[in-house]
Amino acid sequence: MASELPAESGSRIPNFFRMSISQRISALHRRGLLGDDDIRLLASGDHALRLSIADKMVENVVGVFGLPMGLALNFLINGRDYVIPLVVEEPSIIAGLSMAARMARLSGGYHSESSEPILIGQVQTVNIEDPERAMADLLEHKDDILSLANSLHPKMAARGGGAIDIEVFSHHAPEDGRDMVVLHLLVDTRDAMGANLVNTMCEGIAAMVETITGGKVFLRILSNLTDRAMATASVRIPAKNLEGKGFTGEEVRDGIILATDLATVDPYRAATHNKGIMNGVDAVALATGNDWRAIEAAAHAYAARDGRYTALTRWYKNAEGDLIGEINIPMKVGTVGGSLETNPSVRINHRLLGSPNAPELAGIMAAVGLAQNFAALRALSTDGIQQNHMNLHARSVAGTAEVPENLFETVVEALIESGEIKVWKAREIANNLSHNVTDPGHAERSSACGKVILLGEHAVVYGRPALALPIPLAVEAHVQKGGDGINVVIPRWGFEQRLRASSAQGINGILLKVIEQLDLDRESMTIEVMPHVPRAMGLGGSSALAVSIIRALDRAYALGLKDGTINALAYQCEKAAHGTPSGIDNTIATYGMPLVYERPFFIDEPAEPVEPRFAEVKLAEPVPLVVGITGKESLTAKMVARVRKSWESYQTRYDGIFDQIAALTRAGVDALSAGHFQELGELMNLCQGYLNALQLSTPELEDLIHIARENGALGAKLTGGGGGGSMIAICPDCQDAVVRAMEAAGYKTFSFTVD
Repeated sequence: MASELPAESGSRIPNFFRMSISQRISALHRRGLLGDDDIRLLASGDHALRLSIADKMVENVVGVFGLPMGLALNFLINGRDYVIPLVVEEPSIIAGLSMAARMARLSGGYHSESSEPILIGQVQTVNIEDPERAMADLLEHKDDILSLANSLHPKMAARGGGAIDIEVFSHHAPEDGRDMVVLHLLVDTRDAMGANLVNTMCEGIAAMVETITGGKVFLRILSNLTDRAMATASVRIPAKNLEGKGFTGEEVRDGIILATDLATVDPYRAATHNKGIMNGVDAVALATGNDWRAIEAAAHAYAARDGRYTALTRWYKNAEGDLIGEINIPMKVGTVGGSLETNPSVRINHRLLGSPNAPELAGIMAAVGLAQNFAALRALSTDGIQQNHMNLHARSVAGTAEVPENLFETVVEALIESGEIKVWKAREIANNLSHNVTDPGHAERSSACGKVILLGEHAVVYGRPALALPIPLAVEAHVQKGGDGINVVIPRWGFEQRLRASSAQGINGILLKVIEQLDLDRESMTIEVMPHVPRAMGLGGSSALAVSIIRALDRAYALGLKDGTINALAYQCEKAAHGTPSGIDNTIATYGMPLVYERPFFIDEPAEPVEPRFAEVKLAEPVPLVVGITGKESLTAKMVARVRKSWESYQTRYDGIFDQIAALTRAGVDALSAGHFQELGELMNLCQGYLNALQLSTPELEDLIHIARENGALGAKLTGGGGGGSMIAICPDCQDAVVRAMEAAGYKTFSFTVD
C-alpha cells in the first residue's frame, strides 16, 4: 500500500500546473514522494533512458524517443492519496484526470479491488484421435503437469505463486479441418508481469502433454486475454457536485448516462468510449514500465466477450440521484523485473505511487481508467470535447511547427480563430508575423502594453520615481456588438462568462465598473480578450487587460475617449484589483512608452484623484531584455500590504531604503538615456539587493537572477510586486544564451527589445 505521507501531504497540490518544473519537483520532495536521488535525476535529466541501455533492450537501436512525463493529482483511492505518474503526448488527459479525481474526492474518492494476478498460458495439441479422451487424461494428470511447470520456476512457487490450475478445451479448426485440444495453464505470477515465465512453463510441459494426449503440440504461449486478473473500480458523485458550465448537476449526470447507453449498444461508439478509458490506463502503464499493448489487447477482447463489442464502464444513477460509475477490466501488470530494473524513470514513478504491489497497481489503473472516462463524458455532456481540446491542440501544433517563443502565444490564438489548426497554417501565421504582415482577422483589435520595471518598484508607492519599459502588444481585445447580455471570453485562460451584477468579483467586477462608468451596462456585446503575457506574473497583465478592453469599447461605440480618460479608468480597475497601486502599470499600458513615473504619496488616499507625474525616456539605443518567469503567482496587493505594514512599524528605516532605491532610479534614467548598459545593469543589481532586504524575493527569483548573470546578463532583478512572478535581465549580445539557460533549468521565459 502507499506509504503514509508527512505533514505537507496528500495528492492535492494547489496550483501545481502553474509551478515551474523545479517547483513541482520540490513540492513532491516536501511531501516525501521523491527522495534526494530522485530529485537529482529529475533536475539533471539523468532519469531518461540511456542510449547504451536502450541498445541492450531492442534491436537496431539508433536513439531514444522521448514523451512527456506528468502527474495527475487529487486521487483518493481506498482512502489513500495517490500522485499518478503518466507518460502521454495527448493534451488534456492529465488535466482531465486531475479534475475528475478532485471531483470524486469530494464524495470519498474511488474504491478499487483486484483479483489474484493470474496469467493464462495456452498449449495447443493437434493430431488427436479422441479429443474427449485426451481432455479427460489431461485433467487426470493435472498434479503432474503443475508439478513439472513449477519445477521450472521454483522461486515463484516459494513466493506463493506459480502454476495453480489447468483447464482444457476442444476446438475444430475452420480452415485446417482438424480437431485440437487446448490446455490452459493458470499461473499466479505475483508481482511480475510474467510473460516470459509462463512461456517457459508452456514450453516445459509440452512433451508431457504430447505423451498424455498422444498428439502433437503446436503453439505454446501465453494469452493476453487476462480475464483471470481483473480489476474493478467504482465512484459515487452527487448530482450537486456536477453542476457547472451553465448546466445543472442533473443535466450533466443524465448526459453522462445517455452517452454510456449509446456505447453499451453501439460498437462504433463503444470503440471511442473505450479508447478514452485507455488514454489514462496506457499512460500509467507506460510510466510504470508495463506492457500497454497487452493491456489494450485484453481490454478490447474482454469488451467483446459476449460476441458484441461494448463499453467497459457503466454509469447510472442510484436511488438518491447520485451518479455511480463502475469499471471491470482485465489488468495484468507487474511491479518487478523487466524495464523496472533498467529504466530510471520507471523506478521513480513506482516510488511516486508508494511502491505498490501488482494487485494494488492494477486497482489504481482501473480507477484511472474510470476517471478518464468520466472526464471525457463530462466534456461531451457539457461544452463538447472539441472546445476543451482546441487550445491544447493548437499549442501542440505550434510547437511542432517550431514557432519562435516570442510569437508562440499569438500564433496559438490565431490558429484557434482560423479554425484550421495545422502545422502549415502555424508556419504561415508565424511567417506573416515575422514580416509584419497584418492579419485581416486582427484588424479591429485594440491593444495595450505590459510593463517591466527596471528600477523603483515598491518605492514608487511612497512617492519615489520608478523607471519602466513597455512590453509591446501584451493584451489585445475586440468587442462584437449584439447578442444577449454582456459576455467576456478569454480563450487562453479558459474564461467565458456573462457579466452579472450579482457576481461582481475578479474580472467580472473590474469590467462591470468600467462598463457602468461608460454608460454601456444596458448594451449587449461579446468582449474577446487575447492576452500574450501570463497573468499574475508582475508584467502588468491586469492593467493591459483593462486598457485594451476600454479601447475596444471606445472603438466599438465611438466614445472618443482620450488617453488621460483611459488611464484614469484603468487606474480605477487597478485599485479594484490591487488595493493601493502606484498607477505605473495602467500608465505604461495606456501610453506604451519608456517612462519615469512619480506619484505623490498619501498615508490616506485623498477624495479627489491626484495626477501622477511621468515623462517619456528617450532611448539612445534599443534595449535587449529577457524576462524569466517563476510560475508562482505574484499577488501585488499582498506584497504591497506586507511592505506597508513594515513601513508603518519602522518608517524611518524603510524611508531610508526607499530613498536609496530612488537614487538608483534617477541614475538609471540617465544611464538608459545615454545607452550606458553596463552602468544600468550594475544599478539593477544594487536595486535587487534592496528589494531582497524588503523580503520581496524568492528562491525561484534568485535562481533565475543567478542564471541570467552567469550567462552574460549585465544586470538582473525581480520586476513588479515580487513574492513570485518574474524577473528582468538586460542582455546585450546574450539574449539567446540566457533564454536557453533558463529554459534548461525548467523555467518559462521570453525575450524582447525596446526600440
